Amino acid sequence: MMYSPLLASVPQALRFWSRLPVPVLSFEVDPHGRPDMERLAPVTPLAGAVLGLAAAIVLAIAHLAGLPATVAAIFAVAALAVMTGAMHEDGLADVADGFGGGGTLERKLEIMRDSRIGAYGATALMLALAARVSLLASLLTATGSVWRAGLILAAAVGVSRIVGLLPLVLLGAARQDGAGASVGRLTSHAWRSGAVPAMVVAALLAWAGTGHFMSVLAPLVGLAAAYAVTWLAERQIGGQTGDVCGAAVMLAEVAVLAGALAPLGWYA
Repeated sequence: MMYSPLLASVPQALRFWSRLPVPVLSFEVDPHGRPDMERLAPVTPLAGAVLGLAAAIVLAIAHLAGLPATVAAIFAVAALAVMTGAMHEDGLADVADGFGGGGTLERKLEIMRDSRIGAYGATALMLALAARVSLLASLLTATGSVWRAGLILAAAVGVSRIVGLLPLVLLGAARQDGAGASVGRLTSHAWRSGAVPAMVVAALLAWAGTGHFMSVLAPLVGLAAAYAVTWLAERQIGGQTGDVCGAAVMLAEVAVLAGALAPLGWYA
């Protein structure tokens, strides 16, 4: 049986974006080879959606067990962190520490490479986790359906993974020996091939989940958040790193959830 290169990229995308024990499938040519973002970008939203659906299942189980919305949301966000190895959370913390604590370009990059977390990083991390939990819990309460909230969560996780790669499209590597440099520049064509369909699907899922048409703007809010991180990185360190992409993914996810929830408040 013949498999398309696009389909063959899905397992590798899941390995790249998560720590799930994805088995090696028969149609894979180089399952553990160096990630090729040109090939992975179109299927990145699908890999993210798989992670989002898994977290949504955790949300549903916790909610159906009788746990309060906030507690159920904590379990869902924790499940995402476990599945991804908290890679995006780590990136956000490093970016906050570097941009906030470094006085020079060299010092910012040095701080970002340091595995220790500082006050800026800890604050950014706590605020991001609190935002994700509170937004998800509020969606669960406002929609009145764990399935609707889970649908929006899957959309947010899926689309944030591809819009979070925007720094790779717009910026060169800030250092020559980091993760950003090893991945290389991502062409706008490869990025759009994943971003455009992902944003359309996410918009429809947000609309279906909330029942309000203005929620279709949620993916655009996520894109704006990723662009803001990209703009800030260019001015702070003159380029992108793996941490910058992680921060863009994290803030885009928060922004998509917020963009989906906001219209529900307008009609309250």
